[in-house]
Amino acid sequence: MARTYRQFDGVLLFDKPLELSSNTALQKVRRLFQAEKAGHTGTLDPLATGLLPVCFGEATKFSNALLDADKTYRALLRLGQTTTTGDAEGEIIAEHPVEIGQADVDAVLAKFRGEIQQLPPMHSALKHKGKPLYEYIRKGETIERELRSVVIHELVLNSFSGKEMDITVRCSKGTYIRTLAEDIGAALGCGAHLIGLRRTAIAHFDLNNAYSWQQLEAMTAAERDACVLPPETLMPDMPRLQLDAVQIKRLAQGQRLGLDTGLPDGKVSLYGQQGFIGVGLLQGRRLSPDRLLSGVAKQAATPTLTENFGVEQ
Repeated sequence: MARTYRQFDGVLLFDKPLELSSNTALQKVRRLFQAEKAGHTGTLDPLATGLLPVCFGEATKFSNALLDADKTYRALLRLGQTTTTGDAEGEIIAEHPVEIGQADVDAVLAKFRGEIQQLPPMHSALKHKGKPLYEYIRKGETIERELRSVVIHELVLNSFSGKEMDITVRCSKGTYIRTLAEDIGAALGCGAHLIGLRRTAIAHFDLNNAYSWQQLEAMTAAERDACVLPPETLMPDMPRLQLDAVQIKRLAQGQRLGLDTGLPDGKVSLYGQQGFIGVGLLQGRRLSPDRLLSGVAKQAATPTLTENFGVEQ
């Protein structure tokens, strides 16, 4: 019997297991929920585990809200060895004795807090001429890359046992933890590579509220649906603006509204009598639609003559 897929909207906080790509994890979750449309909000390598928010239906329209968000990781570093990929997936290319103490580690970690420069690794999905860098390295080609500025907001040493270091990192978008591990190892003089990585938070979403595959599979369909958060949870800190039915109709037709909101310029979360309807862009007194739920647009019929008055074109 053919599988029946359904349209529904929301966000699931999924705890991605080891050795599963983000896309494979996404498709498994989509099939389990029988969702017509789904997308994730940030790739995790197969050797990384942890928080992978999965957006269903209309929530995929607002997943960009997390792309610029800070992310938090728990990382395990193996000192004294460097690899071809910067992590445990690559071959060991150099080994050095580890002759450092706690004071050395503390001093080096202090240098990596704040704004730092990173060279994106060749084994990454960063694109050059439309192709990810890892496709070039597979052919033995190395592409010249530019240093990029990233911000390490927090860098905490959880434990240090001579040849292994356990750290927690809260960082800006675009930060490569494997590169951070390599750079820390280089600064210590012994080399290092990443042997474990777990994402514990993205913006306001926390791994403690995520569900594993085993948990989801053991639930009934109704119990799984209850785990899904509404789309507006993707942007809780966005200013909120309440609109009436006529204003919503005008926005759905692509028109701009003239409003005195008292809110700063930028994106605002829009609500109607029935709840969240989408995101608008506020510029001075002008409010224009940015992304609206499909249902809102479908409800917009041809405007009456009186409804057209007072609209800024």
